[in-house]
Amino acid sequence: MAKQSSVHICQSCGYESVKWLGRCPSCQEWNTFKEQLVQKEPARRSNAERASSVKAVPFSRLEDESFERFCSGIKELDSVLGGGIVPASLVLLGGDPGIGKSTLLLQLAGNLSKHHRVVYASAEESAQQVKLRAKRLGLADNDNLLMLAQTELGGIIAELEAVKPRLAIVDSIQTVYDETASGAQGSVSQVRECTASLMRFAKSSGISIILVGHVTKEGAIAGPKVLEHLVDTVLYFEGEKNGVFRILRAVKNRFGASNEIGIFEMTSSGMQGVENPSERLLNRDNTAPGNAVLCSLEGTRPILCDVQALVCRTAFALPKRSSNGFDYNRLSMLLAVLEKRCGYLLFDKDVYLNVAGGMRVDEPAADLPVLAAVASACKNKEIRSNIALIGEVGLTGEIRAVSNISSRVSECINMGINTVIVPSACKKGLHTFKDADIIFVSTLEAALKACFD
Repeated sequence: MAKQSSVHICQSCGYESVKWLGRCPSCQEWNTFKEQLVQKEPARRSNAERASSVKAVPFSRLEDESFERFCSGIKELDSVLGGGIVPASLVLLGGDPGIGKSTLLLQLAGNLSKHHRVVYASAEESAQQVKLRAKRLGLADNDNLLMLAQTELGGIIAELEAVKPRLAIVDSIQTVYDETASGAQGSVSQVRECTASLMRFAKSSGISIILVGHVTKEGAIAGPKVLEHLVDTVLYFEGEKNGVFRILRAVKNRFGASNEIGIFEMTSSGMQGVENPSERLLNRDNTAPGNAVLCSLEGTRPILCDVQALVCRTAFALPKRSSNGFDYNRLSMLLAVLEKRCGYLLFDKDVYLNVAGGMRVDEPAADLPVLAAVASACKNKEIRSNIALIGEVGLTGEIRAVSNISSRVSECINMGINTVIVPSACKKGLHTFKDADIIFVSTLEAALKACFD
């Protein structure tokens, strides 16, 4: 007979302890431990018996496995997934409330339902609420798109076995509960067991399943961290509610690259893919002081946008530093480099920085255009027209190399920018561009001189 014992589980990260703790040693959250009963089955086979049932096989004898993907009908989503949806795969999609997760997945279901049967299982909303969204997207009159309002895991799996769809969407995994698992609905044990059961069902039935996951205030998917290890693919839907774009980012992908992104725009007819975001983000008519062109690499896609700076004298003892779309601590470090290496006096000035269009840039290649915008605002002198800057700035004022310099310069040329300032260390890896004037710099002082002279 199975023995029962109690264990204390952190409801934030899934850390287990034999006794109650006020603060979780893993995620550092307070008052998150709850006691739960667990059953431990005694071992029925010896190690020797287990070893005899599974044998090690050389890699040379393993058979190659090919994945026949099927397209979702959304180009940006297919590129993030690595070319399409893999059969029998389990995908986890997370994002802030109201960011557009359910809208995107309902559009995906509508596209696939033209040729295949799709089940949309909603444990959060009623069937009438989902139908209102489907009417807005023009998907209400589709017999292959099936709606299932169910919160119990056994009922969902039983219906999927009966219908046998090509794709199933579960919205959301935190609201589904398993009667055989311990814990309340949405607890760590429930989320873990429901995900594991759906993973086993997807592999055995060949049905692709997409799960919707809630996120915490820190931006991570709610539930235990093991949740992301169980699934095949983890996608994050990022962006501000009032921003222009939504970014779909692949954090984990067992069937493709994990650095791809898809860019969407929320419209009255749903999520629409943006094929050329640089054209929407870049304002070529703005030549005021404090404006510089930044080339950011999102996944493998280069994107051009404006970075703007405002420098003004402060009336207080401590100057203010404010950053929107760029890391605040890195901005403070770069301002110290600008003041120390180039002689700009910023100790008595407020500095405000903004990446236009609601973009968030967190790569080192944005250092040089950020400092160029600050220098332009400090001198009240505009940067040369039709110029872009790419490069990482070191603490000694040197300009360091960045990745994928050829694709960045190609994007600048495609957008009509014929002058690009790049690090001298990238000269070997840069192809010849006949239509561009490429300026190689090795120091921050030389880069700023090229911007204004």
